[in-house]
Amino acid sequence: MDQAETRPNVLVIDDDDVARLLTVTSLEELGFSTTEADCGERGVSAFREQPPDLVLLDALMPGLDGFETCSRLRALPGGEHVPVLMLTGLDDEGSICRAYEAGATDFFVKSDHWTLLVQRIRYLLRASRTRSELAKSRAKEARAQRIARLGHWEWDVARQTCIASEECFRLMGRPVSHMAMPEAQFFRHLHRDDRAWVETIIARTLRDGTMAQVECRLVAEDESIRTVHLEFEAERDVNGMVARVQGVIQDITERKRTEDQIRVLANYDSLTGLSNRNLFVEQFGLAIDRAQCDSTRVVLLCIDLDRFKQINDTLGHAAGDQLLMEVGMRLNQAIRNGGIRSAHADLVARLGGDEFAVMLTGLADLDDAEPAAQHLMAALRKPIRLAGQDVISTAAVGIAGFPRDGDKLELLLQCADIAMNAAKASGKNAMQVYKPGLNAVSRDRLALEHALHKALERKELVMYYQPQIDTRLGKIVGAEALMRWQREGRLVPPGEFISIAEDTGLIIPFGEWALNHVVGQNRVWVDSGFEPLPLAVNIPGGHFERGNFVALIKEILARQGISPEFLELEITETSLMRNLASTLPVLDALTEFGITLSVDDFGTGYSSLSYLRRLPIDTLKIDASFVRELQNGSDNEAIVAAIIAMAKSLNLRVIAEGVETHEQMCLLHAHGCHMMQGYYFSRPIPAADFARFRLEFGDQNPLPKKKSVGSGKFIGLLRSAAGATR
Repeated sequence: MDQAETRPNVLVIDDDDVARLLTVTSLEELGFSTTEADCGERGVSAFREQPPDLVLLDALMPGLDGFETCSRLRALPGGEHVPVLMLTGLDDEGSICRAYEAGATDFFVKSDHWTLLVQRIRYLLRASRTRSELAKSRAKEARAQRIARLGHWEWDVARQTCIASEECFRLMGRPVSHMAMPEAQFFRHLHRDDRAWVETIIARTLRDGTMAQVECRLVAEDESIRTVHLEFEAERDVNGMVARVQGVIQDITERKRTEDQIRVLANYDSLTGLSNRNLFVEQFGLAIDRAQCDSTRVVLLCIDLDRFKQINDTLGHAAGDQLLMEVGMRLNQAIRNGGIRSAHADLVARLGGDEFAVMLTGLADLDDAEPAAQHLMAALRKPIRLAGQDVISTAAVGIAGFPRDGDKLELLLQCADIAMNAAKASGKNAMQVYKPGLNAVSRDRLALEHALHKALERKELVMYYQPQIDTRLGKIVGAEALMRWQREGRLVPPGEFISIAEDTGLIIPFGEWALNHVVGQNRVWVDSGFEPLPLAVNIPGGHFERGNFVALIKEILARQGISPEFLELEITETSLMRNLASTLPVLDALTEFGITLSVDDFGTGYSSLSYLRRLPIDTLKIDASFVRELQNGSDNEAIVAAIIAMAKSLNLRVIAEGVETHEQMCLLHAHGCHMMQGYYFSRPIPAADFARFRLEFGDQNPLPKKKSVGSGKFIGLLRSAAGATR
């Protein structure tokens, strides 16, 4: 920046050409730049084009005189603060007053004392710069206070008045005023619930002359409420008396709202609005402290929904979320209206997933918890409308109590969880009070679960085969492959590990292993000289919901060189109907490829004739529970006969499971069910034993023209069955 740009610019407005020339020349010689105007109108125009640092204005001019020109300059943008020095030949008081009224900063009587004039100009410019810097500083301070939502105020105790900054007026929703206001007008904006204790703190500050800080609420003129932080201190006079109180006020409404949101997120479940584990732990600790003082009991109920995963998978996650919200609401309502009178409020929490917890407090006896649990279970059993259909949600409930089962929440949670798992293992919609002996059961299940994760790695899974017999032909027409777990020298029954595999998700890799193993075993038998045999494998419903399942089947069969007709997939009614919309296309693709499909445990689920007509299935398997008590003239005989008749009407094969007696075989044969499996013919046996079983009944057929012949014993059984039906 050059020197000319730093020289103060003076606008000289004077109608006297000689006086204006002398003035301009003197100013420029002393380091000022100048702009000239020979009348008021031109002076106003020059100011509008380029506002100067100072105006030197002749008072008496024809047309627009100096007084009117000054008034017009003050009305221009940026003209309110530019120093105006009025030049006048008049020294009467009236003219001086008129100059000030017009807005002049100062006046100077015309003379030849140019040095004195320049000094007056320089003084006015310094004062203008100081005022400008002060204005900028105040503007920055106001901006900073506005950004920080921070205001300041001063209370004159003797006069009982307050002076406040702009931010204070904004918080109160009042027009800004720089005048003192009565203290009552300022303090009346305190929220009525906060006013008394804030005034108490202020009174203490006045009495002790100390500093204080407080959070309270202000009510603005529009009734909106803001939360503010006040800090103030007393100022004493020379006599030691409190003369005034000075303070700051900051709007912390957004911060408090954020803190509240964080507190909600930290302590409450976002889906159900219930307490989460964090708040539940805190409140449970307080409840135990109270119970120790008043010798009452605290009970913890752990609640886990039955079939939640099935509902979630079948109806969708939105329906699952709706179910969780409804369960939370019902539990809350039930403990409020359940007739269990507590000394303190009870609490419901969602611990995670589909697991809830209920705390019952102030109980005189722990036995009072069981009726409460029954009440909660009854509330959950009422139908819930989800995705356009009524769903009944039941739950398993585990109960543990203080002080009987422990004095720490984690211990009580562990006990209640063990009891809940025991209730779930005993069946749906069950309740179990914790007993020490349940620990051993829980430990055994945990150990079993851990070992099951290693079963594939350790090659402990084996397949057993149960022959399927056609009683008309007297030959083996297929076999069902059944998984067994060879653990530590003993076979673990399927009932002990299949449910665990389903709960842990291991059932999927187990199923893939079973498919690979069974198809591979068929290849081994073919390579040993046997004809390939249709082998049925139980497949959990989850496999049919996986996008790569059909490709997996094709790859396994192609790798072993086995035709699709020799693999049968069995799926239970319940699994089949769980998500029919997504399962049906997979079933169609498998059938088109040549895979045989059968419905296992038929009669125990809820499929209907209309569904069966839509499904691309080949076989119905009568559940063993109907065959086990099959007697001539019994209800089970009527049910079995109806299933067989329905299968024939749908052109489906029918196989009876669980045939254990000669009478059962004869009745089934008489009603037209000729394909059977069960202990009467053979237990499930290892692959090597099954090969010998096939040899015994003439199933080996290395030469295509050789005729198969059954054993004498088996043919005799079939003749007995045929005789019984005549």
